[in-house]
Amino acid sequence: MSEEARARLAEAQGRVVACLVTGADPPAGFDTGRLRVQASALVAKRRGVVARLRPDAARAAGPALAAEFAAYAAARAVPPPGYRADADDFAAWLRARGLMPAGKPRGWARLFFVFRRDPR
Repeated sequence: MSEEARARLAEAQGRVVACLVTGADPPAGFDTGRLRVQASALVAKRRGVVARLRPDAARAAGPALAAEFAAYAAARAVPPPGYRADADDFAAWLRARGLMPAGKPRGWARLFFVFRRDPR
């Protein structure tokens, strides 16, 4: 494969990833509907993991969790590195919007919060 072909392939791959992660326009030749379905599935997967890691954030968002997480995800060009960082960023995003009280998480979320931060 020539260098020019590799460069075109890398550019197309970057556009596909941008479409899936940030909602950018898909590259020519790709099925827009299918890419939207896949992007939606990826956001739903992230939302599910984040809700398990930070149930306090899921409770704070309440029935609007799907909409709030979709807005949070759309506001970022690149997701945070890892699910824990994503969960903490989502909680901070909710807090900044006045949807989550300040302070430490309660219940199981607090227990995980302590273990995650305790170097012992």
